[in-house]
Amino acid sequence: MKSDEEDYSDFDTMEEDEDVFGSDESMDELEDDELSPEDDEEEEEEEEEEEFVDLKPDTEKKKVFEVSYKVWPAEELEKRQREMSERVGGLLGLNASTAAVLLRSFKWHEDSLVERYMEDPQKVLVGAGLPADIDEVTPSYIVSRPEPGFMCMICCNDVDEDPEMEVFGLSCGHTLCRACYAYYVKQKIWEEQLAATIKCPGDAKCALIVPDAAVRLLVSDEIYAKYRQLLAESFVNDNELFKFCPGPECGGAIECHVRQSDLNSVVPTVQCTCGYMFCFGCKNEDHMPCPCNVAKMWLKKCQDDSETSNWISANTKDCPKCNSCIEKNGGCNHMTCKKCRYEFCWVCMGDWKAHGRNYYNCSRFDDSSSENARSKQEKSRAELERYLHYYNRYANHLQSLKLDKETFRKIEKKMKDLQDASGMSWIEVQFLNQAFDVLQRSRRTLTWTYAFAYYLEKGHITTIFEDNQKDLEMATEQLSEIFERPANDLASQKVPMLDKCAYVSQRRDILLEDAARGLAEGTWKYNTPIERAYA
Repeated sequence: MKSDEEDYSDFDTMEEDEDVFGSDESMDELEDDELSPEDDEEEEEEEEEEEFVDLKPDTEKKKVFEVSYKVWPAEELEKRQREMSERVGGLLGLNASTAAVLLRSFKWHEDSLVERYMEDPQKVLVGAGLPADIDEVTPSYIVSRPEPGFMCMICCNDVDEDPEMEVFGLSCGHTLCRACYAYYVKQKIWEEQLAATIKCPGDAKCALIVPDAAVRLLVSDEIYAKYRQLLAESFVNDNELFKFCPGPECGGAIECHVRQSDLNSVVPTVQCTCGYMFCFGCKNEDHMPCPCNVAKMWLKKCQDDSETSNWISANTKDCPKCNSCIEKNGGCNHMTCKKCRYEFCWVCMGDWKAHGRNYYNCSRFDDSSSENARSKQEKSRAELERYLHYYNRYANHLQSLKLDKETFRKIEKKMKDLQDASGMSWIEVQFLNQAFDVLQRSRRTLTWTYAFAYYLEKGHITTIFEDNQKDLEMATEQLSEIFERPANDLASQKVPMLDKCAYVSQRRDILLEDAARGLAEGTWKYNTPIERAYA
C-alpha cells in the first residue's frame, strides 16, 4: 500500500479530509518527528485554511457563492478507486479487490464500512456478496476438472461427451462448465451493462458476487475493458460526492463535498475541464442564484400544462346557473349558455333579462356571487400577468443563450476583422473573447434571477435583490451594445469594454453573493411551499 504522501503527490490542491480519505498514523508520527513545534503549528494553521481544491490562484479568495471541487479525468477514475480500495483493504486486512466489493456495497462510504466491519465482519461480507469465512475470500473461485457424471445445468453437456471440459464456480460450490459461465458473465457485461452486481448463476438464491479476478479469467480483453469501464461508472454513480460531467463527449467526473441535504442552502455550480458548467446537485446547466428545488419547480411550471388551467381561469367564466365553463368568442356581452340556455351578462354575471334598456349599467346589480366571480377572475388574471412578466424576461435571456454559437462565430470574425483593420496582434484582440465570456455568464445569471424572483415573498430583502438584478441587467445590456459596433470602432472601445466587463462582473458577484448568503442563513421567504429536497 502506498503512503498518503505517495498517493496524493499528483494532487497538490486537494485537502486531506480524514472523513473521506482516511489517515496514516505512521506517516503522522514520522512528520511529527521531523518538524519542530513551530513548524508543526504553522502547518496545522495552513491545513485549516487549505480548501479541498483551489478554484482560484493563491492571490484570489474564493467567493461566497463558489464551492470547492475537483475534476477527475476519465482515465484517473480507476486510479481513485484503487487508492480507496488499497487504503480500506490495509485497514481491514483484506486484499484490494475484496475491499472494492465492500466499498461498492456501502456506496463508497469508507467510515461507515470500517465501523460496521469492526462490529460484525461476517455480516458485512455476506451482505456484500462475499463468503462469510474470511479465509475463503481470497481464493473465491475454482477452476477444475469435473467429477465423473457431472452435467452442466445450462448446456446439459456432461463430462463423458466432452472429456476436455473444465468447470468453474465460486466458493459457494455452484459450478457450471467454463464455457457457459463465461457466456453468462459476457452477457451480463455486454448486454445488461452490469459489472459490480454480477451474481453467481448456479443458484438463484446464491448472493455471491463474481469477483474481478474471475471476470478477467473468463472473458476476452475487449469484454474486460468494458467491465472496467462499467465499474468506473458505478463508482461515480454510487458515490454521492461524485458526478459525471454531462458535457457532450466528456467522460470526466467532478468530486464535490456538497450533499443532497445541502441543496436548500447552496447552489453548487462547478465547471469541468471541457468547459461545461453545470449544477453539481441536479446536473442541469448552471442556474445560480436559484437553488435546485426552486429551479425544478420553475422548469416544471414552464414545461407542463399548469399554465393551461391558469389561462382558462383568466379567459373563461362559469355559467351562473349550471356552472358550465364558457369562453367568450365575440364582442357582445350578451351570453347564452349552450348547455342550459341561461342568458346572462358577461360583465356582471347577472340575469340578462334584468338589464332591460340599461344595457351598460351593470353596476346597479349588487349580487354577492357575481362579485365573488369577478374577484376570482381578477385574481386569476393578475396571477397570469405576474407569471408572464417573469417568464417573458426569463425566456428572453434564455433565447440569447441559445444563440451562443452563432454569436461566438461573429465574435471570432470581429476579432479577425479587428486585426486586419487596426494592425493589432491576435493576443491584443483577445479582450473580445474575455468580454464575450463575461456577457454570457451575466446573461445566464439574469435568466435564473427571474425564476428565483417569481417565488420570492415580497419584502425589503426582495427589493434589494431586484435592485441588484436591475443594475446587472442595465450593465449587461450596455456591454451587449458595444459588441454591436463595427469592427473598426472596437479598437477604440477596448478600454471602455474592459471597464464595462469589470463592472458587469462586479454587479454579478454582488447579486450572487447576496443570494448565496440569504440561502446559507435561511433568510429568503417564498410565496409558495418549496420542496425541501431535490428529488
